[in-house]
Amino acid sequence: MRLIKLLFGIQKKEAPKNLMKKFLIVGLGNIGEKYSNTRHNIGFKILDELASKETITFESEKLGTLARFRFKGRTFVLLKPSTFMNLSGKAVKYWLTKEKIPLENLLIICDDLNLPFGTIRIKAKGSDGGHNGLKDINAVLQTQQYARFRFGVGSAFSKGRQVDYVLGEWNEDENNLLPERLKKSCEIIKSFGTAGLNNTMNTYNGT
Repeated sequence: MRLIKLLFGIQKKEAPKNLMKKFLIVGLGNIGEKYSNTRHNIGFKILDELASKETITFESEKLGTLARFRFKGRTFVLLKPSTFMNLSGKAVKYWLTKEKIPLENLLIICDDLNLPFGTIRIKAKGSDGGHNGLKDINAVLQTQQYARFRFGVGSAFSKGRQVDYVLGEWNEDENNLLPERLKKSCEIIKSFGTAGLNNTMNTYNGT
């Protein structure tokens, strides 16, 4: 009996190590209806798609709206900062700390002008690449050592029209192609939490 209790006790202690893994998935964007279908808000759009598939809803909390779900023993905390794009770092740091999530379990989703529309690029670290949301996160966290998922939005704009382009809405062709890209993006988020960053990069980069 004592041996059974001892074995049972060991199992009780060890199980949570796998069951309590937690990941913070941050989609970057700007709050407000006028931004909802813009290229710059692809981070929000991807998280909205994932929340819809998981039949969960976002709730307003400090510095953002959040939704949570579990998948294969992992807990995914989805965050859409309400601080506006250029001040995203404060929300990211707050929820990393509050949820006690390690930096290696953070994934930031953002748009990328340097990639053709729909191109996916997942990286373990890197510079902000001129993206103001990443720039603020780097400054607040004081590191570039976190995973980011860049979604290509293309660069079909004339000189001096970059802001208008990223804050512009998707064109008809892009809207027709988005559903498949959003589905792939949801797969990537789940893979990040279950298969790990390296496997996710190997599987999805360039797809």
